[in-house]
Amino acid sequence: MSRARVLDTAHQYFDSGAFKTLLAKRIAQPTESQNPARQAALLAYLEADLVPTFHALGFTTEVFPDHANGTYFLYAARLENEHNTTVLGYGHGDVVLGMEDQWEGHVNPWQLTEHKQRWYGRGIADNKGQHTVNLEALRIVLEERGELGFNCKYLIEMGEEIGSPGLREFCLKHKDLLQADLLIASDGPRLSAHRPTLFLGARGCFNFDLTIHARDGAHHSGNWGGLLSNPGIQLAHAIACITSATGQIRLPDWLPDQLPDTVRQVLKDCEIEPDDNSPTIDPQWGEPGLRLAEKVYGWCSFEVLASQTGTPDKPVSAIPPSAWARCQLRFVVGVDPQKILPALRKHLDRHGFTMVDIHADNQVQFQASRLDPADPWVSWVANSIAKSTGQQPAILPNLGGSLPNDIFTDILNLKTVWIPHSYPGCSQHAPNEHLPPAILREGLAIMAGVYWDLGVSNPERHATTNI
Repeated sequence: MSRARVLDTAHQYFDSGAFKTLLAKRIAQPTESQNPARQAALLAYLEADLVPTFHALGFTTEVFPDHANGTYFLYAARLENEHNTTVLGYGHGDVVLGMEDQWEGHVNPWQLTEHKQRWYGRGIADNKGQHTVNLEALRIVLEERGELGFNCKYLIEMGEEIGSPGLREFCLKHKDLLQADLLIASDGPRLSAHRPTLFLGARGCFNFDLTIHARDGAHHSGNWGGLLSNPGIQLAHAIACITSATGQIRLPDWLPDQLPDTVRQVLKDCEIEPDDNSPTIDPQWGEPGLRLAEKVYGWCSFEVLASQTGTPDKPVSAIPPSAWARCQLRFVVGVDPQKILPALRKHLDRHGFTMVDIHADNQVQFQASRLDPADPWVSWVANSIAKSTGQQPAILPNLGGSLPNDIFTDILNLKTVWIPHSYPGCSQHAPNEHLPPAILREGLAIMAGVYWDLGVSNPERHATTNI
């Protein structure tokens, strides 16, 4: 019984093709939470697939339907000893729309397809491949040791791709059930395909609309040009006052006071490494004086996601009556989300744009969250990953994107460590979602190592962190 044998078993299991077979079975299930016709598939993924999987691992399970939001939650638990550290795992079994007619080479998104050393299929990166890695790593450790050596709880939701409706309420209602010492979960991408990564939280996300309604109906630009305000021009100038011409945010309340030293320190070791699927980086864009990694993982960014004035499909010689833009702020810990819109209102008014109306989109909002990079759990997990892979992992203070991590930190009071098994170019949420199988293979060994080490020593046991 040894750690080395657990890692060997993980590699042999992956190389045998058994992992691929299991993952193909899960990808074949069209669990599109954005498609109301897939309700039965969402429930079946839990009851017919994951529940038997957890039972085989000695977990008790319960499926909770959320009738108000049309989704489901699966809770599973294996409690070995009340004195053991308790770890909560998390994943989601729902996926975005398959977009069947848009995949290259007529690839079927509901069939795992191998092409040019990549595995394609909807959900392989987000999130079926990732939670399959973790569950199989748990199984490998159990079969080797006969027990985990720690208590394990798991939460799988089936509505993450529609904004995790009901998740906050579920965790509030079942706070005692979900009580744990630490969250270890997998979602999102690594820093790069070739470097193991852990991240400690997520940037917040706030969407809102800016609109100007000047008058009813368009008016001929030859007869009225020079006499009537043009909402398209006004809105363009209003947006322009929010940032500089290179994207530097001009609202102090939209920014943290500073980049914390612990965040700056861990990001010194992180380099943005574009791959063949990545766009060309604009190095002068964003906050000046920050390194590229600091801009994405330590600071805030403002984006215009879409805008419209007039009739873009059939432009006519008329002054449009209105203009609209959907905007987004990604923000880090240190920014008060309650101040985002009031600060914007004052800023626009001060610049003379009182005609701009602001409407918040409450459908897609996440709070910023972050475990302190100096927390003992961070170095402990990083050491475990380094021991399994032979290289020091990248430590990101938070994901550049957004996850419902604040629910785990603020409601369940958990420390959170995420170990992603994907990479930035995976095309999640788009046609051609894929992963290099090498990431999944390495991820399986990483998680087997982490779960093995949890049963030996960890910070919660007040034991040595040397593993």
